Amino acid sequence: MKHEIRVGLIGFGTIGTGVFKLLQRNQAQIRSRLGARLTLARIADIDTKRDRGIRLPSGVLTNDALSLLDDPSLDIIVELMGGYDTARRFVLRAIANGKSVVTANKAMLAVHGAEVFGAAERAGVDVGYEASVGGGIPIIRTLREALAGDRNRAIYGIVNGTSNYILSTMTEQGGEFDAVLREAQRQGLAEADPTYDVDGIDAAHKLTLLIQLAFGVRARFADIPVEGIRQISQLDISFAREFGYVIKLLAIAKQDGRKVEARVHPTMVPRRHLLADVGGAYNAIAVQGEALGSSFYFGLGAGMMPTATAVVGDLIEAGRHILKGCRGRIAPLGYPCAQQRAVTIHPMSALDSEYYLRFMVVDRPGVMARISGILGRHQISIAAVVQREREHRAAVPIVIRTHHAREKNLRQALREIDRLAVVRAKSTVIRIENSLGE
Repeated sequence: MKHEIRVGLIGFGTIGTGVFKLLQRNQAQIRSRLGARLTLARIADIDTKRDRGIRLPSGVLTNDALSLLDDPSLDIIVELMGGYDTARRFVLRAIANGKSVVTANKAMLAVHGAEVFGAAERAGVDVGYEASVGGGIPIIRTLREALAGDRNRAIYGIVNGTSNYILSTMTEQGGEFDAVLREAQRQGLAEADPTYDVDGIDAAHKLTLLIQLAFGVRARFADIPVEGIRQISQLDISFAREFGYVIKLLAIAKQDGRKVEARVHPTMVPRRHLLADVGGAYNAIAVQGEALGSSFYFGLGAGMMPTATAVVGDLIEAGRHILKGCRGRIAPLGYPCAQQRAVTIHPMSALDSEYYLRFMVVDRPGVMARISGILGRHQISIAAVVQREREHRAAVPIVIRTHHAREKNLRQALREIDRLAVVRAKSTVIRIENSLGE
């Protein structure tokens, strides 16, 4: 009987430090639940000198990651280094050496997941990646196992804590995007380079994985339309409130037969919806199933200990499979890669949606008529209009809420409107979702 599961950790940053702390703090409980010791035996990181506020036994920390991957005494490799290609090579080498893998690397899995999951299936090892989506929210295991018997029709949610913090702060406390972002960076809630977070790339990485888990279809990160939140202003926050909405960066996927719609963009969510109340760095994911109906999963989507909790949960599961001699019992996606259905992600141009439109225009008679005329020629019907007084500005906002319209038609109309001499800035577009979970 094996009495110890030995783990090698690659990437000893914030999350890696949290994993070490959690394993130390809950050592006795983990041993009783697993039936064996779970030992963080070796750690690799390019920086072996930084003070992380913890004491490691001599010889545990090294800058030679390959020595962990090739160490026959290690049962599981945890990859927390991030990035695409090097992480992919390390994970594939660990699998080739017969080791199970735990990772939080959604970017690597979104781009190279098919290769990684296929290699794990052939090798008969586990790949745990609960921490890659939603931090401590157990959404991967839920979709892979608990909801495996249902037909999921839609999945949508707030899956990036940085963007949600920025939009929540703008909504609740005021301030424009740039100022709120700087404050988030000062507090350590946003990276020095926030591109992946505020431009929606991180959310699209996560949505790529959620689509495969929820719908059983092949999804490519490159095929998912993505828009970020940099263009959102206090004007938009204010008008959204006036219309009864809150602006959130949503990851949205819907399945209807063999058609799959997937997108990431700022969205106006009805004030009554649960997602509207998800503030700060929290994440929330909703799943719409045929049999279950709506279910909702909420929690901290980032941070040292929430993410470490998901990593350690995967370690315990992989350890149990090793002890029972049943590694690879559940395929990484919950089904064999060979069973994954090929589908085409609907182009954004085919989307049918309601829209919020904001135009900054010169305050002259007839401007509204010209804009509405162009929208009408492109089959876009107006549901409501708000037009502000001049307020001593060079340009004033005209805000329009549309009925359902085709995205392709809208884009054609906006290109024409933006060329008007009376329009002083590029039009702002935010899609409206009134039927989330209905």
